[in-house]
Amino acid sequence: MDFQFTEEQNMLRSSVRSFVDKEIMPHIAEWDRAGKFEPSIMEKLADLGLMGVCIPEKYGGSGMDYNALAIVCEELERGDTAFRTAVSVHTGLNSMSILQWGTEEQKQKYLVPQANGEKVGAFGLTEPAAGSDVAAMQATAVKDGDYYMLNGQKTWISLCDIADHFLVFAYTDKSKKHHGISAFIVERDWEGFSSKAIKGKLGIRAGNTGEIFFDNLKVPKENLLGEEGEGFKIAMASLDNGRFTVAAGAVGQIMACMEASVDYCHERETFGKPIGKHQLVQQMIANMEAGLQMSRLLVYRAGELKNAGKRNTRETSLAKWQACDFANKAADDAVQIHGAYGFSDEYPVERYLRNSKAPVIYEGTREIHTVMQAEYVLGYRQDKPLNKMLPAWEQD
Repeated sequence: MDFQFTEEQNMLRSSVRSFVDKEIMPHIAEWDRAGKFEPSIMEKLADLGLMGVCIPEKYGGSGMDYNALAIVCEELERGDTAFRTAVSVHTGLNSMSILQWGTEEQKQKYLVPQANGEKVGAFGLTEPAAGSDVAAMQATAVKDGDYYMLNGQKTWISLCDIADHFLVFAYTDKSKKHHGISAFIVERDWEGFSSKAIKGKLGIRAGNTGEIFFDNLKVPKENLLGEEGEGFKIAMASLDNGRFTVAAGAVGQIMACMEASVDYCHERETFGKPIGKHQLVQQMIANMEAGLQMSRLLVYRAGELKNAGKRNTRETSLAKWQACDFANKAADDAVQIHGAYGFSDEYPVERYLRNSKAPVIYEGTREIHTVMQAEYVLGYRQDKPLNKMLPAWEQD
């Protein structure tokens, strides 16, 4: 196994890091305080070809591999979780799902403008009473001639007020439980669609998160993604991609915590010496480094499976669980290293700690991934190969 990054990947990392340092770092504290999502960042990411980094060039993307996507997510979250989340949702959950499951007409109409950054995509699975228990969703889509009548709501939707297209899941036959869930591509400007931002979040305050509502929204039958009843399968495949990007972002957050802590260790002195000379501070720095390296290995292992077109649910789950836990611990330690200053937004580590909690919850809670990993080991859970698992750049 080759653990070396290619020259192209190193150049990509350098480019995204420079972008973050120039376009995000100088402003993120202000955006976070104001609870403001800055849409111009999405436009600039599109100019760099990063809105479709692992989408084939023939569909408007950059044609790079999954580990290139991981690099982008790492470096964006080093700036702030809000912008990694935007790419995770747009690319990992929406665009890659259309790539894997869409018809050629759907790819041309929706994937191409998303991959080149002209349009923004989002993902609608979670509901007020349906999070980890997907089958508890209440949204319905009833066939009516050439349309489906979509009714219901989704919550905790990233880019709820920003996105142009939404990948939405609803029951077409509730009697079949999760086998009766179907997936649809929905456009914002259709009659019956509305959205509302959620305010007062603990973290990711510079991100746009909220609810979307469907009131007798007419979805053309050609906007059904996959077949009727394949929605649960599509959602789980989508989460394999989304969780991968979340795990990669967590690696970036560990980097950010360690960089901030190292800088502070060199500038702050106690008892006549830099605080980095104290063993218990060194222990926290060492734990960050261990978490960074272990998380990165788990993420890029999952990425290589994706590159090979192999099922990776188990490996991606482990990477997401562990990387997010390591990031949460790194942020907690970073605040501790900063002492009282860590409790103030004068330094970025309090934002890192607030931001670190959400990824431990969304796209499968820590507890869900713990159960998944135990069931794999015990033999209670086994994955069957999914159709349409070719690497992105080899998709038809």
